[in-house]
Amino acid sequence: MPKKNPEHARIEDYGLIGNLKTVALVSVEGSIDFMCYPAFDSPTVFAKLLDNKSGGSFAIFPQMDGYNTKQLYLPATAVLLTRFFSEEGIAEVTDYMPVDDRMDKSNAIVRQVKTVRGNITFRAKCAPAFNYANASHTCEMRDAGVYFNANDADGTVMRLIADVPLQIKQNTGYAEFTLEQGKTAYLVLECGKTQVEDENPIEDYKKNTYQDTVDFWRKWSKKSSYKGRWTGTVNRSAITLKLLTSREQGSMVAAPTFSLPELIGGGRNWDYRFMWIRDAAFTMYAFLRLGYTDEATAFLEWIHDRCQEDKLYLMYTIDGGHDMTEQALEHLSGYQNSKPVRIGNGAQDQYQLDIYGELIDTIYIYNKQHSAITFEFWETIVKQVNVVIKQWKTADHGIWEIRNTEKHFLHSRLMCWVAMDRAIKIGQHRSFPFPENDWKKVRDDIYTDIYDNFWNDEIGAWVQHKGAKSVDASVLLMSLMHFIAPREPRWLSTLKVVEEQLGVDVLLYRYKNGETSFDGLEGEEGTFNMCSFWYIESLAKSGEVAKALDSFEKMIGYANHLGLFSEQIGHKAEHLGNFPQAFTHLALISAALEIDKQMDRQ
Repeated sequence: MPKKNPEHARIEDYGLIGNLKTVALVSVEGSIDFMCYPAFDSPTVFAKLLDNKSGGSFAIFPQMDGYNTKQLYLPATAVLLTRFFSEEGIAEVTDYMPVDDRMDKSNAIVRQVKTVRGNITFRAKCAPAFNYANASHTCEMRDAGVYFNANDADGTVMRLIADVPLQIKQNTGYAEFTLEQGKTAYLVLECGKTQVEDENPIEDYKKNTYQDTVDFWRKWSKKSSYKGRWTGTVNRSAITLKLLTSREQGSMVAAPTFSLPELIGGGRNWDYRFMWIRDAAFTMYAFLRLGYTDEATAFLEWIHDRCQEDKLYLMYTIDGGHDMTEQALEHLSGYQNSKPVRIGNGAQDQYQLDIYGELIDTIYIYNKQHSAITFEFWETIVKQVNVVIKQWKTADHGIWEIRNTEKHFLHSRLMCWVAMDRAIKIGQHRSFPFPENDWKKVRDDIYTDIYDNFWNDEIGAWVQHKGAKSVDASVLLMSLMHFIAPREPRWLSTLKVVEEQLGVDVLLYRYKNGETSFDGLEGEEGTFNMCSFWYIESLAKSGEVAKALDSFEKMIGYANHLGLFSEQIGHKAEHLGNFPQAFTHLALISAALEIDKQMDRQ
């Protein structure tokens, strides 16, 4: 665990709690240092993670000398326990956000504070910084609660209540209290727009919400069909993906944070609080494989609504909007002074052809293994297939959203083949009307183009784009998407080149930027966790099961203390990029399932 009160908490020093509308990050020091309100992609009310001085936080500290901390989740839940150990005693803070069936209920964070051993004094300080720390606020005491009123157009209100005395100090909510051994105190932060909608008494939170929240998560976790070797690890990844999913909308975010850097001190800082078709489709595929069909159904309903628009967009806001204008927040210092701090995402205007394949592949699995899609839904698929037929030869920005160029990327071409192949199979399986011969010809033309024109004899691999001499980790999906048999000589040669060009033991770069700065950005980013799990899954499918098994265990070792992963891993095994990232956790699930399957066959 890190030293007490470090100047900069590390990305990996956080746990995640949430209520399927938004999330909060809780540090191993017991401080809530990041939260957006009211939704995943709303402005922050706490952002200390991105500005240590003015970002805002909600901290609870036991007043003990030289304590150590440990953090864990209660089994099969999103209830987080932070423990403090010293010679003087042991303290605990249990954090959770109640998940309520009434979607209009205001967000609440419940913090149970307990003395396990000794007689411990605690200090709590709630210092919100509304609207990305842009808006000032007023504080007032009312009915023993502290009300924070943002001075901005949104008019966000927060209400801090507790069963210990509260006061206002320097425009923050403050409490200092002592708990004898075995005693517990409750602090609850409610949030609302213009007013706190449900001003529940503290007793309501004390009586019901803890057990209700535990029961909700354990009931959900029991739905998992996973019976393999890594139950705890897979279940934690599934819960993490669930926490990133909107219960109301059916959409999800790629990660709940923005501008956590891929390079410390550099400009590779992006906002991931949006719904990428690609990320969501992969996630729903993982949910389906684990038996979580309700999430996939809600997502497909959300997608069906989007398909009624003029086109399928690369990415959306959580509620299906398109307002993601990229801008820099100059007043925030950034995580470890990594600037600019960006919100919004300029990639929304890019052309990326791969999204059709990822989406239709998920629909194919849903139709085959869970529930038959309607003819009306089939008509939306036909609409997307027609786009692929017209555009598959077009250059695009690719899966990695290269900002300075468009090329004929292998991954985009592969996913065009997947779109055609899976659509044909759905149509045949359901006997839907479609021009079968025409579609098959396009599918086969794409296959031939990939097989012949993306192969480089000189290096013995399928390369990143036409004319390239280097590979891209997304080539691993050629086998995972059943384009190529996993033991064909060309594939085994490609797998070897991927390891040689991109691998560092079990870690894998998604591509090498090189001296020419291929992606148009300065500096080299960290290794990409999703690609590492893709590689491990590919090893298992190709018969190297023992190597895949050892590699999987090594990769699990890069998770943080709670089993959570960010996007990337740096040279010192530090987490980089937005956290936690859906891509990493869904790829972990898929790799575990494949290794289990291959080992069971041995």
